[in-house]
Amino acid sequence: MIRRSMLRSSVALLLLVPSFAGAQQNDPERSFSAQRDAAEAQDTARLAALVDDREALQEALDAARERQAAENERRDELETRQAEQRKRLDELAARRDELGSDDQKGVDVQAVADVLDRHVGELRDELANSWLTLGELALPARGSTETLLTPQRLETVADALMELTRESGGITRLTVPIASVEGQVTDQKVVRLGDMAAFSNGHWLRQGEDDMPPAIVEHTPTAAQETLQAFANGEDKGLMLDPTRGKVLDALAQHPSLLERFHQGGAVGYVVVALGALGLLVALVQYGYLLIVTTRLRRQLKNLDRLHHNNPLGRILHKFGAVRQGLAPEALEARLDEALLAEQPRIERGQALVKLLAAIAPLLGLLGTVTGMIVTFQAITVFGTGDPQLMAGGISQALVTTVLGLITAVPLLFAHTALASRSRQIVMVLEGQASAVLAEHLEAQPTSVDNRHGVEHASPLA
Repeated sequence: MIRRSMLRSSVALLLLVPSFAGAQQNDPERSFSAQRDAAEAQDTARLAALVDDREALQEALDAARERQAAENERRDELETRQAEQRKRLDELAARRDELGSDDQKGVDVQAVADVLDRHVGELRDELANSWLTLGELALPARGSTETLLTPQRLETVADALMELTRESGGITRLTVPIASVEGQVTDQKVVRLGDMAAFSNGHWLRQGEDDMPPAIVEHTPTAAQETLQAFANGEDKGLMLDPTRGKVLDALAQHPSLLERFHQGGAVGYVVVALGALGLLVALVQYGYLLIVTTRLRRQLKNLDRLHHNNPLGRILHKFGAVRQGLAPEALEARLDEALLAEQPRIERGQALVKLLAAIAPLLGLLGTVTGMIVTFQAITVFGTGDPQLMAGGISQALVTTVLGLITAVPLLFAHTALASRSRQIVMVLEGQASAVLAEHLEAQPTSVDNRHGVEHASPLA
């Protein structure tokens, strides 16, 4: 009976705390005594139910004992681990004291370990972006405060340093992920030249930032591509390297190509080039026409008795032969001049347009220069002069449009000079032949004297 009373008291005590807390949580406005009375009444009811139901009581006790056993096991396990860690720590401390107090060796192990860790850290920081890390070659591991300086660790660091030294003077072929100019990452064959450089498929590589793979340099010179590809194929022993350890490659990457230079000119540059192309097209077409006219004119000069209408001289002489009967010499000369003037527009066609475009091109280049300088000064007004890259766009446009204007004007001037010279030669030949035919015609006419006026004149032939 006493045991049952103690059991009831224990169960009531166990159930009192959560019931009391729950009652206090459900209705915070009640007084403390009212909540306590309600909790006691509820616990008494639950205790009476458990005492009457021996099976439920036994199950509750078994569950509590199982939880207690599990917690005891967990506590024993943690105590065992703590004892092992303390034992290990004591052994390490004893070992360190033993090594540090060895007067015969005269070596401060801790100082040596600190020096070694410092040098290993500096080496890893310096070679973080080195080409030696490309591949499976690993850098020496950093030490920790809980790691003792052992002969094995010294040998590991020494072996790693020897391996790095050997690789820095060798040429290695690897297959690693490489980022293309478009940003696509694929596995490619790479030739690593120690710690100096690396290239793939004739293109130099540059180290990627953070965890990014190496990338292909955008503007590898053609001569360098051929040399590197020949070396990779074993056809040549020569190499092109960057002695500045990447500065030249960075400069090449920022050096724009000819097409990129052209795009830097902007809208004004496009207009200048378009007008220059139009002028050159007109000049080429007209010069081709003049060459054809010159060829036909030479054929006509060899056979003046048979006139052809496919050349200016044939058309002029044909018109002169049709109107020379019954006209005075002055009228014949006027008709001949009319025929020459009718042929000149075809011969001098396009010259005025080419000359105009040659004069407009430098002016448009100057317009692009002024526009680019306006953009530059606007960038300076907004961002200041601290970052030159913000002004690079306006300066590039200012310089490129001027260059495009000059490059366009020079060939157009040459084209205009060639057209004018060729057309002048043809006109001179036509005028000379027309004058010769007119003179021959006038010399062949008999002269008569007008007795009434006392003037000698030539009569037209029948």
